[in-house]
Amino acid sequence: MKDATGKVIYVGKATVLKHRVRSYFQSTKKMEIKSRALTEQIADFEVIQTETETEAFILEDNLIKRYQPRFNIRLRDDKRYPYLKITNEAFPRVLITRRRNPDGARYYGPYTNAKAMRSVLKLAQKLFLIRACNLALPLSAPRRPCLSYHIGRCSGPCAGIVTEEEYTQSIEQAALLLSGKIPGLLSDIRTQMNSAVTKERFEEATRLRDQIVHLGHTLQRQSVVLGDMIDRDIIGITLEGEQACANVFFIRDGRLTGRETFHLLAPGDPGIGAVLTAFISQYYAKAAIIPREILIPTMIEQEALSRWLCSLRRRKVTIKVPRRGEKHRLITMASNNARHSLRSEQLTNALHLDSTLALSELTAVLSLPCFPYRIEAFDISNTQGQQATGSMVVFKGGKPLRDAYRRFKIRASGKPNDYAMMAEVLRRRFRRGFAELNDPSISRGSFSDFPDLLLVDGGKGQLNIAVGVLKELKIDEIPAIGLAKRHEQVFQFGNPDPISLPSDSKALLLLRAVRDEAHRFAITYHRRLRGRRSLASVLDEIPGIGPKRKAALIKRFGSLEGLSRAKVEEIVSLPKIPRSIAQEIADRLQRGENPVGSRGAEKRQVK
Repeated sequence: MKDATGKVIYVGKATVLKHRVRSYFQSTKKMEIKSRALTEQIADFEVIQTETETEAFILEDNLIKRYQPRFNIRLRDDKRYPYLKITNEAFPRVLITRRRNPDGARYYGPYTNAKAMRSVLKLAQKLFLIRACNLALPLSAPRRPCLSYHIGRCSGPCAGIVTEEEYTQSIEQAALLLSGKIPGLLSDIRTQMNSAVTKERFEEATRLRDQIVHLGHTLQRQSVVLGDMIDRDIIGITLEGEQACANVFFIRDGRLTGRETFHLLAPGDPGIGAVLTAFISQYYAKAAIIPREILIPTMIEQEALSRWLCSLRRRKVTIKVPRRGEKHRLITMASNNARHSLRSEQLTNALHLDSTLALSELTAVLSLPCFPYRIEAFDISNTQGQQATGSMVVFKGGKPLRDAYRRFKIRASGKPNDYAMMAEVLRRRFRRGFAELNDPSISRGSFSDFPDLLLVDGGKGQLNIAVGVLKELKIDEIPAIGLAKRHEQVFQFGNPDPISLPSDSKALLLLRAVRDEAHRFAITYHRRLRGRRSLASVLDEIPGIGPKRKAALIKRFGSLEGLSRAKVEEIVSLPKIPRSIAQEIADRLQRGENPVGSRGAEKRQVK
């Protein structure tokens, strides 16, 4: 359906076209709000005839994605959802992609949680030693394996260390992991381990045992929700106004293996059934896996959808509406999750609006030359000048941009001098920014983007240091302010009097959030360095611990507190640490004995 300008405003399908079109031209009293508004704007029809219902579903989905009609219920930002892809080549790789192509590869997804997706990919590469390079294998002649092989992250197919058959077996196991079939995968690996033990290939058996341990931990986190072994998706959905949210639980081998959340635009006043139908047709048109059974909360056109899904899966697919029992409980849980996600999204949108108002207020109160879209805040943390650290946090549009956060280990030594430390951090930050801008060989990062407003934690003293560095580097057009903790007053260069904002001012609340985040980021790094130093000092006093063992312990446990909580078995698991030394470490820390006492200090002074 098109409006007077020829723009597509709605795409639909019908088994009997006459009946569908007639429904839009009847008494307006019986019409839904959306249908009434749509009818008022229809100026023309375009009809495409397909041979089957399946073709109609596919065509409808493609046309909705192409034209984004305003009256269609549609997935919001569906182009962003990524997939995991097992490539179709001699030694396959597992890649992240945003497009499914008919290239013979296997796809898993789509994922709405990119962090969870990367965790699964990382686990698959770690357990099954899947290559990450883009070499065209097999090579005509073996080559020297790269670093990934030497650190145990690749099986070395480029060097001919693993055969294509062995590598393919690892890929099939990775496919089971990506599908959520962990019980079946565990059974497969146990069979391999027993075979390796029988053949006295003990190194391989040990590696397989470690895989079983890792997967066993993953399996423990997956709760058993249904007694049968049928693969099914459970869909929960909620609708508020013109916003809707769908939550999909993935049940594989009777276990809940994951979930994905999708937000939809639902213009007009559609019913929950219409939203659910639109979601199923759009989601499964691009889903990599279609299960045997789909559970939904309300009755819809199930028969037509089932036939279409069967044609996609090439096997039977049933859609059911459970009314009681465990399946009904799972539907309720999925719907509750969808409701929570929708309200979180609405809260995020409200907070974004508050951030915009706060930035506008800040611009007016401080008479800033431009809208402070990017704010950078700096803070220093140290203990009597020792283990001094600096932090840089970035807020963009009133929200933290955590990828742009940076830490600085202060190079200045001697007596504690917060002013000199702040000057060092600012010089290093902006000099790095100039280097990124002026040298094409240096890849651009967060330093090449300069702030619209610079905030330092402190009063006039810290602010004067910041302004001095900006003048020194000839970038004093960047406005700088200080926010003192004592009275929460804002100091601005050139203004002799501090600016006091009302306690409920949105601008003040934003500045405090930015300042506190800079302080948190700085002190967290300082504590980590201080903990490592304490741990290193303790280890120096224990016989049998040299530089390599000390480095391994610091890397594994991070701090004295972390090591004191460790069991002897955890310490022994590190390479080249015998049980006698592990027991000595545990005994000393459990007795509360501090090897770095006064006698140790005296010995070091004498030396």
